[in-house]
Amino acid sequence: MNLPEIFLKIDSLKAELDKLLPIGKDARDLQDKKFRFEWNYNSNHIEGNTLTYNETELLLIFDKTTGDHDMREYEEMKAHDVAVKAVYEMAADPDRDLNETFIKQLNEVILVRPFWRPAITVDGHDTRRLIDIGTYKKHPNSVRLVNGEMFHYASPEETPSKMSDLLDFYKEQSKLIHPVQLAAILHYRLVRIHPFDDGNGRTARLIMNYVLIQQGYPPVVIKTAGKNAYLMALNKADTGSIDSFVTYIAEQMVGSLNISIDIARGNTVEEVFVKYFHGYE
Repeated sequence: MNLPEIFLKIDSLKAELDKLLPIGKDARDLQDKKFRFEWNYNSNHIEGNTLTYNETELLLIFDKTTGDHDMREYEEMKAHDVAVKAVYEMAADPDRDLNETFIKQLNEVILVRPFWRPAITVDGHDTRRLIDIGTYKKHPNSVRLVNGEMFHYASPEETPSKMSDLLDFYKEQSKLIHPVQLAAILHYRLVRIHPFDDGNGRTARLIMNYVLIQQGYPPVVIKTAGKNAYLMALNKADTGSIDSFVTYIAEQMVGSLNISIDIARGNTVEEVFVKYFHGYE
């Protein structure tokens, strides 16, 4: 389907869901908890966290660990859960404007504390750098592509103005374009700026879902199993085809709406999430 057709499908599913609402508080709370859990696991797993699905469940639900991973992986998983809860709480206010302070706070939360990590200079040399949290980058965060070429994000000098432009875009377009399109473009543009030393992908997905939840949509969960398709959509956007990324996110929203509709029709939350999320270790 092309974008207009997908948006029509989304609008139809959203209207169907709205007719079925509200659902009982217990089912709604469990649905939100399941979405939150899948979001935590998949968003962190995409970025290299090695906790398995069962280990993530053990940590987030029972506050226990197996002790088989670096402490930072446990800390970042729990911190991401705090950030997801904050997104739900802040998005509950339909009149709240997205702002740079909130974006910085989310990045600070998910990264827990400053840390050292390998980095690459703008001319492609390996180095080591202290990663600040919740503040815009002070050094270039270029990456080396698989073909050996360097891919450059916004420079540290450009970043504040580009982030300001991003928020201006959000305010100008929030009533003019489809909410899913708005959320997807915000996600892409934030990643393309790469404003932080680390955590840009997770922050972008948090902001995308903040916009969606505030507009009455369920969150989009990018499955770790679909990482290659997700990265390909981002790469296509880098070459000028931003509609490719919007289409990808819109397709994921169709799945999220179908989950919510199945639950609203009376199917048990556990059965629905097993149907749509499976295959984890």
